[in-house]
Amino acid sequence: MPNARAHLYIEGLVQGVFYRAFTRDVAARLGLKGWVRNLPDGRVEAVFEGEKADIEKVIAECYKGPPAAKVTNIDITWEPYKAEFNGFDIRY
Repeated sequence: MPNARAHLYIEGLVQGVFYRAFTRDVAARLGLKGWVRNLPDGRVEAVFEGEKADIEKVIAECYKGPPAAKVTNIDITWEPYKAEFNGFDIRY
């Protein structure tokens, strides 16, 4: 399957509940590259690059999140693959 890139904005109770660490762990397990960060408005933003099927798996996990999270919406934009990341990082 071809490489892909997805840019997500995750809404709900997603800060202060280990959401970024959860996302990093799932992305690493799936071999995806990119980053995740908190936004000042309470959302979490993430970019994933890798196999499209694996990105679809991480998106499904993002809807669940860690136990204390309550995800209400995810805005997903599929973008051209850029191969610009070496790993998956939490950005601050």
